[in-house]
Amino acid sequence: MVGSGFLLDFLDSKCTSYGIKSYVFLLGVILVYCTALSSHVQASKVPCKSKNFSSKYQHCGINPAGVHDLDCFGKHPTSYRCAWKPGNSASENTYTLIITQPIRHCKVYNTSQTNITKGILLYEKYNMTAEVFENSASTNCTKSVFRGSPMSLFRCGPPHNASFSRHSGKLDVSGNWQNEDIKDVQYYSVRYKALGSLSWSKPLMQSKNGKKCTVENLNSSLVYSMQIQCVTNDRCPQCPWSESYTVPAELTTQPVMVNMKDTDIAKTKGRRLISLTWKFPAKELHDSYHVIIGKASGEAPRQRMITTEPEIRLVLSYSEYHLNISAVNNASTSPAVSQTIPQREDIASTGAGKLNVTVDNNTSFTIHWKEDLIKNYVCYSVEWMERGHKAGSMSFYEDEYNHRTLTSLPEPLEPYKRYSITLHTRPDKDTCNMKKVNNSESTYGRTHFYSIEGSPLSAPTNLSFYNVSLNSVELQWLSIPEDDIRGFLLGYIIYCTEYQHGGATTERNIKMDPMSNSYELRDLKDSTAYGVKISGFTEAGVGVRSTPIFFTTKYQELSQLIGVITIFAVIGIVLIFGSPVIKRAKVILWPSIPNPGKSNAMQKIEEPCELELLGSINHLEEEEWDTNSLKIVEKQEVIPASPLSSMLPLLHTSDDEEDSTEMTCNWIQGDTGDSTEEIPSDIAGKIIPDINRIDPQSSPFTFPCDYTTIEMFQQGIPQSMPARTSFSQDTESDPEDTEWTVVESGLDYMSQFSTSPILDGKEISRIL
Repeated sequence: MVGSGFLLDFLDSKCTSYGIKSYVFLLGVILVYCTALSSHVQASKVPCKSKNFSSKYQHCGINPAGVHDLDCFGKHPTSYRCAWKPGNSASENTYTLIITQPIRHCKVYNTSQTNITKGILLYEKYNMTAEVFENSASTNCTKSVFRGSPMSLFRCGPPHNASFSRHSGKLDVSGNWQNEDIKDVQYYSVRYKALGSLSWSKPLMQSKNGKKCTVENLNSSLVYSMQIQCVTNDRCPQCPWSESYTVPAELTTQPVMVNMKDTDIAKTKGRRLISLTWKFPAKELHDSYHVIIGKASGEAPRQRMITTEPEIRLVLSYSEYHLNISAVNNASTSPAVSQTIPQREDIASTGAGKLNVTVDNNTSFTIHWKEDLIKNYVCYSVEWMERGHKAGSMSFYEDEYNHRTLTSLPEPLEPYKRYSITLHTRPDKDTCNMKKVNNSESTYGRTHFYSIEGSPLSAPTNLSFYNVSLNSVELQWLSIPEDDIRGFLLGYIIYCTEYQHGGATTERNIKMDPMSNSYELRDLKDSTAYGVKISGFTEAGVGVRSTPIFFTTKYQELSQLIGVITIFAVIGIVLIFGSPVIKRAKVILWPSIPNPGKSNAMQKIEEPCELELLGSINHLEEEEWDTNSLKIVEKQEVIPASPLSSMLPLLHTSDDEEDSTEMTCNWIQGDTGDSTEEIPSDIAGKIIPDINRIDPQSSPFTFPCDYTTIEMFQQGIPQSMPARTSFSQDTESDPEDTEWTVVESGLDYMSQFSTSPILDGKEISRIL
């Protein structure tokens, strides 16, 4: 032994001790080191001063692209280690480490790893030299050299791993050291810088203990680089910095829930598929999502699920669940978005009669189920809950009966409170407690119960009436609040009181269905006052009556008067508005034949024209017309010989049509097909000459219109003409007996000429 060091000599292929008996224990440790290294490291018997040794590695040189950064240090006086970094030339390298001291101490280690962590022993008082050769048998052999004093090589290394947690602008750092350094490291320091920055923060942040350090006043949106080192002390004279850790930005926003869908699972009863989707604004900052789900009753466990996609599907029972979703990276967790999955109420499989509850006392009840579930299930769970309160739960094992008594409830049952209770079945038979939340149970049924029922504390509200008649009235009300029912409502009672003359009263009661909110009272008396109250009742009794409402049925005479008034009102409306409506309907449905007298094309004879017409008539009487009457007789057997228009002097145009431009309209307009009819030649020969003597241009019967009728001709003849004039077939008779017979065919209409005083009582008439 030299000093306090030990020499491990491999020249004789065995471990030799030069110490005294007090170091026997250390020798055992050395033997363990030797055995552990035998499979990875081989020692050589080559003397350090041998020429063969020098010539074997003399072709290896220092090259930046080869092996480099050889570093040797000691964890405690009995153990040293060396580590280096490989070169870039080969993928599979072999290394040879040679450690020498100025005395007869030389060690050679062959390995394929980049460090030697066990079995290196040194004399503390002598400097040491370490050389590592990479691929010594190759022509491209490289080496790295380290020199130092064993007394100054003691160090506590950086943590072998570290964890980071960012929140509220702060960073919590936790370092994990090797077991051999845990007792020696009392404090550690942290330095940081924004990613891409060149300078580290100053001063260093030091931990309050050897486990946790907090860095404050960081920018939440920045990415930082971190390094950790222990604080030097007597047992840790050296504390190198760790490698740089990259700490991502802090997640400060919570995910946003997009959709939640609750659907049935085909051919599966008591389970539902919950599909959840969400989004996260900072997509590039997170690594995954953490979904934590648990039952609202608080029953364990709360299951944590990790997903990289912003969606998840869960198979759950019909109970209520609470769910939290957070985005996560390796340094922070975003605020969680909370979602409640409500219990399903409208369940076809949980109809009345499947479950029944018998309350023993306020801390015990028995639940019964109808079906023989024990053939398939032995594990069950019961949840009971008062509305608006947290649910209680209890799981149990049952393989004999279709009922179970639950005792020692966590909280006593309250009287007059309504509870809902749900029974679940669980497929796992080894334990009735849930191992996980997702896809773990099915809902069998749900019902309601009261520990103790009472009568309603209040009456139905907003009792009102409407549609009052002679013998009926309609009532309407709102249901009793559930908190005031205090039991299962069995129905309503309507109290109808009749107030008779003289102060006597008669009351009748009517029971109603609990689902009703209206009722029509019938068989009432006319002109009679009534009062109505209403109350609800449960199995425990009848509740409070409502405030009465009063009404009076209608009078019989008043009803008849109203009926009479209504009839007269209808008749008046028909008389006022019926005629225009009927006329309008007649115009639309039965259009009439156009009346030329009302046509827009008609022109009324104005005053100057009437004077000219009267003058023309006087002229005709003096010169031509010496007959007392004009008779037009329709004879079908006479074939006309000339146009009808030539018969009448007022419709005949002059011989020179170019000079009579003022004659612009006809007095008689017939069908277009009648223009070809003729009159007898003997009549035409006598009349036409006389007619032609009348100058059309000077005729007072000329009208400035295109469409003129006999009606207008009648308007033009003076009303004081008394004489009647007629034409006869015998043209040679006296003027008084002369008649003029013409053939009329296809005329639209001809009006009777009215009398005129100018013609001295003579009259022109028409015979059809």
